[in-house]
Amino acid sequence: MLPTTSKGRTSSNVRPNSVLPQYLRKIIKWQQMDIEYTFWQMLHLCTSPKVVYQHTKYHKQTKNQWARDDPAFIVICTLLLVVATLAYCAAYDHSAGHAFFVVISVLLFHFILTGATLATCCWFLTNNYLREEAPSSHAVEQRVEWLYAFDVHCNSFFPMFVLLYVIHYFLSPVLVAHGFIPVLLSNLLFMVAASYYHYLNFLGYDVLPFLEKTTFFLYPIGIVIVLSPIFILIGFNPSRHFMNIYFSRVL
Repeated sequence: MLPTTSKGRTSSNVRPNSVLPQYLRKIIKWQQMDIEYTFWQMLHLCTSPKVVYQHTKYHKQTKNQWARDDPAFIVICTLLLVVATLAYCAAYDHSAGHAFFVVISVLLFHFILTGATLATCCWFLTNNYLREEAPSSHAVEQRVEWLYAFDVHCNSFFPMFVLLYVIHYFLSPVLVAHGFIPVLLSNLLFMVAASYYHYLNFLGYDVLPFLEKTTFFLYPIGIVIVLSPIFILIGFNPSRHFMNIYFSRVL
């Protein structure tokens, strides 16, 4: 459980966060992005995520920051999300205007706003409740960067994107059908995706040496595992539910 009080400690010389403006400027400079390394990260997040966070340690040693200084991962995630959403619109929508609305709403709410909210919550919790006490008053204070918290979300989001946008797309004719089998398969797919998201979230904060009790980020997996059988028993189909939000006329 989280402590009920924040850990007080004296602040030391903390470098002002001038990273974000530079980071945003790089978004419009495609030639400066390391696309090959980004795809390498995406592949290993689905197969060997610990390798990715091992490289995060190297990045800290060379760049003196935990967060990425290259926005390529976010840019590519955004483009892939747009392509996947357009594929859904092509299959289930018949209005170009509505398709545009679906793409913008999915991009803003599913990825950017939800990610920023989750990153802010994790950033607040880690900095106020999960940091280890400094061994001495002269030790340099370490804090979780907000941009790193958003990086962790993006890393965790990508495998979930593969499961719930790509694989789900090809299985959607079965998943949105009526019956027990679609309900079972849909819940299993969502359970795996949500569990893997929180597992990667845990890895992202567990790699930081100044945090403790990071197993807190694994607790939601237990909730997901408990809720999934309940949803199956009551016949709740998450695929039909979320598809109906945008494509109710088709389903």
